[in-house]
Amino acid sequence: MPEGHRTGFVAIVGRPNVGKSTLVNALVGRKISIVTPRPQTTRHAIVGVLTRPGAQILFVDTPGLHARMRNQLNRAMNRAVEGALVGADVALFVVEAGAWKAADSYVLEHVLAARIPVILAVNKVDLVRPKSALLPYLSACEKRAAFQAIVPISAANADNLDRLTALLTELLPEGPPLYPLDATTDRSMEFRIAEMIREKLLIALRQEVPYGLAVEILALEEKPGVVLADAVIWADRDSHKGIVVGKGGATIKEVGTAARLELEKIFGLRFYLETHVKVKTNWADNARTLQQFGFESSS
Repeated sequence: MPEGHRTGFVAIVGRPNVGKSTLVNALVGRKISIVTPRPQTTRHAIVGVLTRPGAQILFVDTPGLHARMRNQLNRAMNRAVEGALVGADVALFVVEAGAWKAADSYVLEHVLAARIPVILAVNKVDLVRPKSALLPYLSACEKRAAFQAIVPISAANADNLDRLTALLTELLPEGPPLYPLDATTDRSMEFRIAEMIREKLLIALRQEVPYGLAVEILALEEKPGVVLADAVIWADRDSHKGIVVGKGGATIKEVGTAARLELEKIFGLRFYLETHVKVKTNWADNARTLQQFGFESSS
């Protein structure tokens, strides 16, 4: 490694639906985290790896931090955020341009408590009208905390991300890469298949149904050029099972096809997905089931 090589973890935090996952994908240049218009799409901390000459930045995408913890799933998601901050060298706090809310102040309290350098990324600046309205917002942000920098960005359009990356790199400690130079994420193919199916469920279904769903891969077989996966979609109530399946199985077929096509695009392999729908009542408030689905326990 060249002298002065930098490596470190950047925890990307913010309230739900400010564009954290879109930002991670744009920074890494690959789809690492699933993205939907729905808040709380991200449930786990996911590392996206960006390797450049002289630096390896490990972006940790996190669930939206929220004050209302209605069940054990919400508490597990908040623990994922806290854990990411504890292990990070830098916090990248993401807010939405022109819209500072009480939830942003709640997140800021947790970020400052971590006692690490903080860069504020003001996202979705492309949506601000008129553009002059951005200046007083940025001025107000400066007064909220001693940020290392405030960077207006558009994750969706990849605007100003080079500057953001350069500023983050300067704050990382010197050290060798922690991941292989061709790595893009710490997550397994199994995890990413389950997440892709869940993304397509979130997009296909309306109202509260998607939030009561979890996806588990029961079996995964990789053959030359082909991946075979057996997935079960867990619903938390009987009434949701029929909605997920759809009339004549139309919805589950649509979801499976959409997931398969995007997975093939990402991995460059053929995929065959077998999907089943089962019911596990109130799984989001069951500690043992949450561990089964890959969430860390509170102990």
